[in-house]
Amino acid sequence: MTAPHVPKVAGIEPALPAPTHTVDPRVGKAAADPAIETPSDGSPPTLPGAPRDPAPDAASDAAPGDAPDAPDVSVVDQLAAVQDRLAGWISDLSTLHDLTEQLARTRTVEDALHELLRAGASLVGARRGLVVLAPADGFGPETTVGLGLGHAEIGTIETIPRRALSYARILDGLPEPGATGDDTRHAAGDAGRPPGARGAAAAGPCTEISEPDIPGEKDLDPRLREVAARLGYAASYAVPLTAAPIGRTGAAVWLYDEPAEPTERQRHLIGLYRAHAAEHLARLLELHRTRQAVRILREELLPHRLPRVPGVRLAVRHSSGPRGGGDWYDALPLPDGALGLAIGSVTGSGPSAVAAMGRLRASLRAYAVMEGEDPVAVLSDLELLLRLTEPARSATALFAFTEPPPGAPGGPPAPPMPGGITDPFARKIVLAGAGHCPPLILGDLRTEYVETSLSAPLGMLACWEAPSVEIEPAAGETLLLYSDGLLHRTGEPMDRAFTRLHAAAAGVPRAVRHDPEAVVDHIVRTMLPQGLDDPLSEEDVVLLAAYFEE
Repeated sequence: MTAPHVPKVAGIEPALPAPTHTVDPRVGKAAADPAIETPSDGSPPTLPGAPRDPAPDAASDAAPGDAPDAPDVSVVDQLAAVQDRLAGWISDLSTLHDLTEQLARTRTVEDALHELLRAGASLVGARRGLVVLAPADGFGPETTVGLGLGHAEIGTIETIPRRALSYARILDGLPEPGATGDDTRHAAGDAGRPPGARGAAAAGPCTEISEPDIPGEKDLDPRLREVAARLGYAASYAVPLTAAPIGRTGAAVWLYDEPAEPTERQRHLIGLYRAHAAEHLARLLELHRTRQAVRILREELLPHRLPRVPGVRLAVRHSSGPRGGGDWYDALPLPDGALGLAIGSVTGSGPSAVAAMGRLRASLRAYAVMEGEDPVAVLSDLELLLRLTEPARSATALFAFTEPPPGAPGGPPAPPMPGGITDPFARKIVLAGAGHCPPLILGDLRTEYVETSLSAPLGMLACWEAPSVEIEPAAGETLLLYSDGLLHRTGEPMDRAFTRLHAAAAGVPRAVRHDPEAVVDHIVRTMLPQGLDDPLSEEDVVLLAAYFEE
């Protein structure tokens, strides 16, 4: 009967040794006892002095009554051993599938690093470790994440000279330890190599570095042994993280509490896992860099600081979605002591929407300087520009022109009042909106939305037109301008979101209503309990507050 062949399983090399709990007893015993003779033809091993099976010809010449020696292991036992090995491989594949599936669920670089450390520790049998992210292209980000290690412990490890740190040698592209003869540590895979082969491998950068017995290795750096004793680890295993197109993205090292090193099977499994993990990490790095570039572009296109205007204090809270959106705001001082407030949103997301937002905001600033006292004219010119230059895009906008108070320098003359008393704090605000959310007035005596006329967003009609609205905020009142993202992030229908915003503004404690910073913080906390920077939300948020001093 022909002996069955071990089938091949994708991702697992049949030539690898079986797990210890599934090793064929005959093979394990023969490997452990050199006195046992293992024939090269695949027949069962024999003990010294034991009678050998007769040759085929001798068996055919034996007398009919003489029964040949029975084989030590039957075909059924061989099939059982094969099934045990298959079960071990399937178990390994299931473990890898579960771990890579959990890794694929991560959406940020930091989450992926934490999951890589956790999964790697379970594969190599370690309890602690750290991963250093240091992309070879130099574009960052660079960070260090620990598993079972606090910031102070990671800082202690970083006091070890880099030449003595296994993961640092990998990051620096140094040769494997022992290449120059001044270090007796061995890199993974050196065992069994002839002397010449090891020297050739050591000429290149490190691949895997195993330090199985740090306390017992006398040639290690004294600082390394000191830190290992202080932190309570006795062995380490470091591997690189490499994936196209970045190349080397970092290195991971796992720490053992006792002298140990991963088995060949564990190294094979961690090799398969980290190949997938490095590719996933490279994709998240590219995504992170794109988002960072969009965020920096947005910050450069939005005001770096709010202007200081006599009698008005400003505060703003802004957050963009992970892909970058087109929400924007502006506050610019105008001639004669006036103030212009603007807020808007451009359709779309990503770099193109951010660029369109920058062009629209710059255009509005120019129109506001020339004709800011007429908000309808400002938005009409902006709509014409958008329709001519970007016909496939629409936008919402709201512009408010705040006149200086009567009697102020550059402002209108104060009206005469009985007894010669003047009210220098009375202001008039003229505003116009194009499809944007209505402003909200907050004060001691009222909390109400400003009744603006209904109008279409810019770029939606052949000719945009809407009347302006005049309001006179009293001293001590605050005007709130906001984007619809503040409402959408609540996850509620728009009518309920408007009611929730009204309640949040009305609930601002009277003791802090004179502080616009405290007002916007209270509203954000009430509307968005999860915080302003929510990575799971695609919505931009803008909240601009203008407090008119008493």
